[in-house]
Amino acid sequence: MDRKKQKKYLIVPPFKCTWRKELRFKEAGRGCVAFEASAHNDVTLVFRERVGSQHYHYRTDNTPNYTIILGSHRNRRLKIEVNGKTVVDETGVGLCCSLTFQSYWISIYDGLISIGKGRYPFQNLVFQWLDSNPNCSVQYIGLSSWDKHVGYRNVNVLPSTSNHILLWNQMDNGELECDENEDIADGFIDELGSEDVWGLKCFLENWDLSDVLFIVGDEEKAVPAHKVIMGASGNFCFSSSNPDVIQLPGVTYPVFHAFLQYIYTGQAQVLEEQLGALRDLSLQFEVIPLVKQCEEITDRFKLNKKLFDSGRKVEISHPCSLPQRCTVFPFELPIDVQRLKQWLSTGEFSDVEIHIDGHGLVAHSHKVILSLWSAAFTKMFTNGMCESNSSKICLRDTSFDAFIEMLQFMYSGELGVQDATDKGSLLLQILLLADQFGVTPLLQGCCKTILECLSEDTVCSILQVISSIPSCKSLEEACERKFSKHFDYCTTVNTDFVFLDEASFSDILQCPNLTVTSEERILDAILLWGMEASDLLGWEAVDTILKTTAPDLLYGERLLSVNMLLPLVRFPLMPITLLKKLEKSSLSVQIPVFEELVMEAIKYSVSKMTQPGSNQNVRFQHRQSTFKEFQYICDGDNNGVLYFAGTSYGKHQWVNPVLSKKITVTASSPASRFTDPKALVSRTYQGTSFAGPRIEDEKNCSWWMVDIGEDHQLMCNYYTLRQDGSSAFMRSWALQGSLDEKNWTNLRVHENDQTICKPGQYVSWPVNGPTALFPFRFFRVVLLGPTTSDSGPWNLCICFLELYGYFHM
Repeated sequence: MDRKKQKKYLIVPPFKCTWRKELRFKEAGRGCVAFEASAHNDVTLVFRERVGSQHYHYRTDNTPNYTIILGSHRNRRLKIEVNGKTVVDETGVGLCCSLTFQSYWISIYDGLISIGKGRYPFQNLVFQWLDSNPNCSVQYIGLSSWDKHVGYRNVNVLPSTSNHILLWNQMDNGELECDENEDIADGFIDELGSEDVWGLKCFLENWDLSDVLFIVGDEEKAVPAHKVIMGASGNFCFSSSNPDVIQLPGVTYPVFHAFLQYIYTGQAQVLEEQLGALRDLSLQFEVIPLVKQCEEITDRFKLNKKLFDSGRKVEISHPCSLPQRCTVFPFELPIDVQRLKQWLSTGEFSDVEIHIDGHGLVAHSHKVILSLWSAAFTKMFTNGMCESNSSKICLRDTSFDAFIEMLQFMYSGELGVQDATDKGSLLLQILLLADQFGVTPLLQGCCKTILECLSEDTVCSILQVISSIPSCKSLEEACERKFSKHFDYCTTVNTDFVFLDEASFSDILQCPNLTVTSEERILDAILLWGMEASDLLGWEAVDTILKTTAPDLLYGERLLSVNMLLPLVRFPLMPITLLKKLEKSSLSVQIPVFEELVMEAIKYSVSKMTQPGSNQNVRFQHRQSTFKEFQYICDGDNNGVLYFAGTSYGKHQWVNPVLSKKITVTASSPASRFTDPKALVSRTYQGTSFAGPRIEDEKNCSWWMVDIGEDHQLMCNYYTLRQDGSSAFMRSWALQGSLDEKNWTNLRVHENDQTICKPGQYVSWPVNGPTALFPFRFFRVVLLGPTTSDSGPWNLCICFLELYGYFHM
């Protein structure tokens, strides 16, 4: 590592605060900052709504903020300040006192401040505090100090709700970029971490599972090793006459110990005068990486003897072939991965046969490799169990395909299944197997792959599997957030959700960001879940069943759970007409809890007064993420989302939303007199308005596109078009939605549609099916075939567009 690379850190002088535009939560009030700091005391981070002053500690800024101080009062206290007022002053918690860099993380989520130590966010929590009056607008992060210099490096701003595995990858790869004019102190240097290297270290010179002995030096010291490890590192030519013993009379033990250290841990220490002997030993057994490093170090000493004081040890570290996997076997070691894979296939040096019930012999493997990854296998082979003295193990109730994938991972360090879309079931089986045998990196890899491919269609099946696995808590939380964000879709496309356990379903219903179009949807879902329905039914259908069936027969053991879940429906938010229907229903007659909740809601709705204690009761509070419904009434009405955007979302008189920059309209052809973006959402008829063609994927393509804004989404269930004054009538086209402007979903496809037949004609269509339940930011009308015009068949001639549905602000 060159010196420039080593100095990628920032020094903050006393009573200063450094602000960077990239040090910002993606979502206001929610985020996590992970960083390394070097200081005697007072590592200080400031969280504000906007970028602050460089002289923050002179109290020149009065904007609301959180200030967190690690090691306050000469490294004796942890302090949290809110708007300059101390609210937490704890003794001996989360202190920072080290001239070497230490890792910390601070998470803020709607006023819940969490502080932890270590490289991995959300692990090793040391303190939490909840603000009773949370500041949900803090977004920018300032790196500060008090009365001494503080060094910061590897500062990463991460979403507080993202999958932890993805966060860790960002942590490993992220850096704080420093400007050239920053004050960089030469005294702070990048050092090797103090954490133990995970890998073969515990098997170094360990007699457990060893199958070869090296007899070293004149004293004939016996040193155990493992053939598969040694053979994958070099060329040892184990003799057929005595394959288990290799004599090395001319090698001293310190040199041989360093040799083994390098192979088993990737690091070694030797005296300068032993470098030549270590190089010769490495050359003898063709451990080429170590040969090269010994030669390079020797050459450096020859050029500059001052680099080394005679008598001190030289440190040697194996250059990792894949830095992002530097702690995963076999990449941190001088081991030939292809040779390992080959020996798994051929069974060379194998000392255990693996049988799976129903499949027979499936692999000739190596105990040390299995034990390296799995504590379960280690105990099996070393704790006196029958497998300890046997060369054969038999596994029952084990998926053959999943076990083979796990075995391949143990020998390669890489997960072979990279697409959860095509092999989701296999990936879940691998995850279960990794949890069963404690192969943590494999489990994390499975979680990462599943998370990257997580969709509304797979979230239920994944939750059913992982909800019982404690080590998958992060993935479980991500699935529950995904489900809650797309609650309508997940509970109305099919009935897979009824197989969720009560805890998972309850967590989803209580999610602060539960996104739903109506409380009626939540009621329907609870009733369906309780009866473990195989068909999608609304509450009215369930009510009909209850006229002839008792609740305990319909719901069985889940009746108690239904009574516990019904209060999660916010009945007071329902229309009074619906509440009156529920009051007269069999549900109210048969289920006392249901009747009580409905009567409470009716009383609240009729009186229009807050019930006692309702300010604290969430049943009376509107959901943060509920969609506002915009219902199509007639062609050209004022009930659409684009018209609503023109009123600044109900705050002012209508102004063209393109001019007020509430939405953005673009076309497939450049803007011009007749391709005017603002005309498409105006209330004035345009005689000539078209989007011209462009070439996409070697085909003609014409479209008008609307971006409703970064903070908005729409579940579109109706749309309106208006033909301009021409006779270029569309016949084949589609309405599409997208979240990223790249991947488009068809909401409604028209093929040879003859509806448009007059200039200036309004036409409207519903959007049916599951796609009506997907929220999108971008919408476009795109031609799929030529119009009826001979002169301009690929001109998309519409002068008006309106969208309806459920709008999320």
